[in-house]
Amino acid sequence: MKKLLWVVMLLVAFAFIFPIVMMFFTSFKAEGEVLNPASVVPKLWTSENYRNVLEWSEEAPFGRWLLNSVFVSSSVTLLVLTLSSMAAFAITRLKVKGGGAFLGAVVFSMMVPGQLFLVPVYFILSKLHWLDTPAALIVPATAGGFGVFMLSQFMRAVPSAVEEAALIDGCSPAQVFINVTLPLCAPALATLGVLTFIGSWNDYVSPLVYMDSVRNYTLPVGIAMYQASYYTEYGRTLATSVLASIPLLIVFLVFQKQIVESMASSGLKD
Repeated sequence: MKKLLWVVMLLVAFAFIFPIVMMFFTSFKAEGEVLNPASVVPKLWTSENYRNVLEWSEEAPFGRWLLNSVFVSSSVTLLVLTLSSMAAFAITRLKVKGGGAFLGAVVFSMMVPGQLFLVPVYFILSKLHWLDTPAALIVPATAGGFGVFMLSQFMRAVPSAVEEAALIDGCSPAQVFINVTLPLCAPALATLGVLTFIGSWNDYVSPLVYMDSVRNYTLPVGIAMYQASYYTEYGRTLATSVLASIPLLIVFLVFQKQIVESMASSGLKD
């Protein structure tokens, strides 16, 4: 039975990994071999696709798209972690008036499709003259309620005895939040940070709607530019996709331990 379970797990892992491996190998194929593949592994390895992508050009400035994605995703992640942790602390520890109703509104907002907010947010950004600027991608993305809900649930599961001891010793609520609560919630914060970074990095709709200049696009929209109505540059598309996936793999590998700890410690009780 155990061997059968291992076989099933290996097959599932292979099903998830195979598309990534195929994308990697195909990115080193010439355009003709991409369109007429004889095997997964290239017969003639070439780095032409990567050279074409990395060359700076006004039509497809990959370097600028990469910087835009890094800046936007990092800013969104930092703001979400800061604002969500403060809101969760106020709801679960400070017991502010109306905190329960606010958390209920947050949960309700998570059930509303984000596409419904595209037009209202567009008009608001237009009034603020934020269209085609990084603020159009950063500020609306920080208004999501998932981080508040996730950290509120985690803080409720964390024993409050240490925080109460810090208050007795003379710490202010701000000091308790910074020096006690945040370190205890480090696994949850790491998990939320990874999920937020990946979600912002892969966001395609917002840059497409709120950005006008090619130089201000992020990687998902930039990759789509290699696909025209009558012709698709598969080699460049796959090469750009490989390069765009590397930062996500690095982020996940760095914070993998914290993600596992977050799942393992979610059942802590007083």
